[in-house]
Amino acid sequence: MNYQHLLLCTDGPITTVTLNRPNKRNALALDVMRELTLALRAIARTEARGVILAANGPVFSAGHNFADMADATLEQTRELFLVCTEMMNTIQSLPQPVVARVHALATAGGCQLVASCDLAVAADSASFAIPGGKAGLFCHTPLVAIARNIGRKRALEMALTGDAIDAATAADWGLINKAVPADQLEASTLDLVQRATRGSALSKALGKQGFYQQVDLPQDQAYDYAVERMAAAALTPDAQEGIAAFLEKRVANYVQVPEDGPGR
Repeated sequence: MNYQHLLLCTDGPITTVTLNRPNKRNALALDVMRELTLALRAIARTEARGVILAANGPVFSAGHNFADMADATLEQTRELFLVCTEMMNTIQSLPQPVVARVHALATAGGCQLVASCDLAVAADSASFAIPGGKAGLFCHTPLVAIARNIGRKRALEMALTGDAIDAATAADWGLINKAVPADQLEASTLDLVQRATRGSALSKALGKQGFYQQVDLPQDQAYDYAVERMAAAALTPDAQEGIAAFLEKRVANYVQVPEDGPGR
């Protein structure tokens, strides 16, 4: 499929999706978000083992396109943020790990996009902000994803001040996994996604889904959920193959995709 605002490239088991509206600072306009959601869902149905989300131009993403909100009705703004939420949730519903490769500023919805990815690597020159706190529209929806990465006090500091944080701070706070020199960004991102995709694809898909189901539950409920999920997972062919390979001191031979397809 040809995309208007995205570039897709598959290299072996890794598919890279690149936001490609540099002249618009990769703003998350309504059509961009719909296109990205479609692209991610298409990738979920392929044999890709991992996904890198990147961007072209001087900004990773400037967040929402204000032109979509100017003189809009409540129904129109509601649709805009529902489409955005659907896109963010799609990232986390993919069976494949999704790694953000952040080369420059990610602000507002762009920062939310990074926070919604499973993993993230940034150039040490990148920065992150949710600037609504010093303007006229508070970043309500970006704060949902960001607070789940960095906690209440730090999230509210970003939201209320609107100030940007640098990549080193973002790594220290847990918004990204690591900050690296710009000339090492591609290699470091590839290394992370390769390490995050080794082993059983089925196990990885079940594990990612299970993580997002339990992470915000009270601990007793989280354990109840995880016990049942792990007990069932232990009976899957890949789990039994991994156990047998360990006991027999041999290399495991896993099924490459979940039995009903990777887009489950």
